[in-house]
Amino acid sequence: MKKIIQIFVVALVFVSSCKKNLLNTVPDNQLSSKTMWTSDASTIEGVNGVYAALRGGTKNGEGDMLYELYSTDRYGYTGQAYFATDLTAGTATPSLSLFSTAWQALYEGIARANDAIKNIPLQSPSTAVKKAQYVAECKFLRAYFYYRLNQVFQGVPIYLEPTEYDKFNKARSTTDEVWTSIITDLTDAINETNLPGKYAAGSGDYGRITKGAAYALRGKVYMYQKNWAAAIADFQQLPRLGFALYTGAGADSYNQLFKLANEQSPEMIFSMQNIDLAGYGSDISFYNGTRAANGSCWSYYNASPYLADLYENVDGSKFNWDTVIPGYSALTPAQREVYFIRDGATAAELSAAATRGAQVSLYLPAGNEARILRAYANRDPRMNQSLITPYSTFFGPNTVAKYWRWPYRAETAPSFDIRADNTVGFYYYRKFVETGTAETWVRTQTPVDFPIIRYADVLLNWAESANEVSGVTQSTVDLVNLVRSRAGVALLQITNAALPTYVSSQADLRERIRNERRIEFVNEGINYFDELRWGTWLTNKFKANNGALYPWGKPYVTYVKQGDYITAWPIPNSVVQITGGNVKPSPGWIY
Repeated sequence: MKKIIQIFVVALVFVSSCKKNLLNTVPDNQLSSKTMWTSDASTIEGVNGVYAALRGGTKNGEGDMLYELYSTDRYGYTGQAYFATDLTAGTATPSLSLFSTAWQALYEGIARANDAIKNIPLQSPSTAVKKAQYVAECKFLRAYFYYRLNQVFQGVPIYLEPTEYDKFNKARSTTDEVWTSIITDLTDAINETNLPGKYAAGSGDYGRITKGAAYALRGKVYMYQKNWAAAIADFQQLPRLGFALYTGAGADSYNQLFKLANEQSPEMIFSMQNIDLAGYGSDISFYNGTRAANGSCWSYYNASPYLADLYENVDGSKFNWDTVIPGYSALTPAQREVYFIRDGATAAELSAAATRGAQVSLYLPAGNEARILRAYANRDPRMNQSLITPYSTFFGPNTVAKYWRWPYRAETAPSFDIRADNTVGFYYYRKFVETGTAETWVRTQTPVDFPIIRYADVLLNWAESANEVSGVTQSTVDLVNLVRSRAGVALLQITNAALPTYVSSQADLRERIRNERRIEFVNEGINYFDELRWGTWLTNKFKANNGALYPWGKPYVTYVKQGDYITAWPIPNSVVQITGGNVKPSPGWIY
């Protein structure tokens, strides 16, 4: 058995038995309980059906998996899409499929977990050891599904028993009550002696839940409660269990971490298991790709220029456009387009740029590309391992060199230009797109496991918690430096105030940790949730220069903030209706 996910196909019997109600908001999986747990084989299938719920099972009209994980990056500060999204365009309503689909998918996972937790001890003939392990795994998964619900809906109904369709009408619990329920499940999993601390790479059980995953997730929940000391205590367990940063590729370790060969490295604590099979692989390469990189792809998840500008110089100093191109900041965003135009631009191309507002008098016919390339040199190496930057050479999966130049001319010879979904767009993207080798799998079913929690995440959460407790200390800075050292950027320090790496205060370290998370976890479905937890999402997402931006800062999609209430997703309109008003509408939203 290569991966646990291979059993998910068998578990479709269980999945298909989860009958949906007419409003597609809550599941009824009672039909499966009568037979699912009555043999060893069906018990394993049933548990794997709970794991299968991690995949969401449904897709929105745009074709991408909106439930987990990476699609949320387009809502974060560090990400954007090439099109308008309801949450940022001011058009979101409680009837939006984003909300109802996520609600249904997560509660479907909870229903499966409840069925397993209740019936495995009562019906399964499996050994006591195996039954205890399975129940612990399902308690973790139930906790995880509630964790995702509570992150966005901020208070939801709690169901801890198998529940019939007409009984799905509980009122919402408070946000804190949900966190407390999650902690109880995770504590039960941690206290289960039959749950392993960690699986070794290559184990037939690799991908199943471990104590390490439970400690990491419980620590994250404690952070939401601002119980920093408890969070630290949990995070400290991870290195003791054998988890560590992947450093096996030396200076290229960050880049190689996300390759198939390293999907079971000691850094991976909890990951979505993928195989090259329709419905059981990842479509992230397809939706984070470029046509030139993968033949026919969509740039749904682009990196924001705000992210690109966050990458420090390799000496730890902040990047500044005016240092590279004097006078850059004095120009309007539209005027700055001139610096991104390719060498040898035609009169027609320059005229079109001028019409868009570019200050073409500053164009260098034979040196424009070299000038802009300096902006992306000697930066934190993670930049060019995560983004395709202007005028860099990119080797897609067909091993043909492509070039990120503007304006786009052609994918084929003699230009070999990378193109976006449309030929008028110019965006940053790269991470998780296969590079440098002939593609051997279908782009919509990439077999590389997708990280949900990895050790770098734990280290930076640990540092954040420690800073909130004790302020700037060497031990806290050292936690951040473990991540920076692997990346190859200058280490932070607390002794020499003359250097840009000097950490001056608790507030300074807090922002440095936040920026470290913003650049370390590009396109991993983390930043949106971080910004919500920090209370920075509204400020950062709806800046004065408002919208999804070209690299030179000009918006191509304008953002419209509906109101502060959008930091919490609304209870879906269909849920309010079907529960007879027991689940109240969310404040601020118009139903």
